[in-house]
Amino acid sequence: MGADAPVADEATDWLADGRGPPGRGFDLGDSGADLGRSTAAGVERSVGRSSPPPERKAPLPAVSPVRKFATASPDAAAGAARSAARAAADLEALRGALEAFEGCSLKATAKSLCFYRGAAQAPLMIIGEAPGREEDMDGRPFVGRAGQLLDRMLSAAGWSEADVHITNAVYWRPPGNRTPTPQETDICRPFLERQIELVAPRVLLLLGGAATKQILRTDEGILKVRGKWQSIELGTLKVPVLASLHPAYLLRTPIAKRQAWLDFLSVRAALKVT
Repeated sequence: MGADAPVADEATDWLADGRGPPGRGFDLGDSGADLGRSTAAGVERSVGRSSPPPERKAPLPAVSPVRKFATASPDAAAGAARSAARAAADLEALRGALEAFEGCSLKATAKSLCFYRGAAQAPLMIIGEAPGREEDMDGRPFVGRAGQLLDRMLSAAGWSEADVHITNAVYWRPPGNRTPTPQETDICRPFLERQIELVAPRVLLLLGGAATKQILRTDEGILKVRGKWQSIELGTLKVPVLASLHPAYLLRTPIAKRQAWLDFLSVRAALKVT
């Protein structure tokens, strides 16, 4: 369910004082009324107990405002994303549009917007799948273990963070670090396309299956697509694209590092030619 970190020193009995369970503020329609009735019944039963409830040693944590999930249809959310992305004249304007955008449900469960790290304009743009826990806490993509491996690979190929622009296919962490759904990547795609236009890279490197499927519009697996040069066109911009393996996969499958390193060498050679 995405619960991977404690938020208080002691467990909280949400039913003891009648507040009801967490998430009661979501719009549940008729089921919300049933939930309220069942909660009230539970409170009445707790009041009628012969022994008083145990005294708490610490006050209850403050209740944060409930964050509503997006209610717009996917088509409406994608249309709003296209309008907001087209209106962004630079990366800072695009960041502001993402911060104000409410069409992606991932935003409701994430802590931070993970926009990009590295240079604003760079010859190499790298796109991964989605932020993880460390990225969500830090607000930047690729800062966890996978990001540290990526940095070592970039350094071995002769690049520093100042030479690349690093982002993800979606800008908010999916619950439990799951793979983003096609609907989530499609809603974020207009922002990503506009980001590519503003960065104007000479080469685009895709890491992982989700980013590859989104950018190249393919159903083939990453192991079949990786290492094969393709290209995309965004308006007047035409960019060579190479798909490779995600660093998180390399951490689980170290033998695959050889294939990923060949892809990095291929990118380095292409940048020298162009």
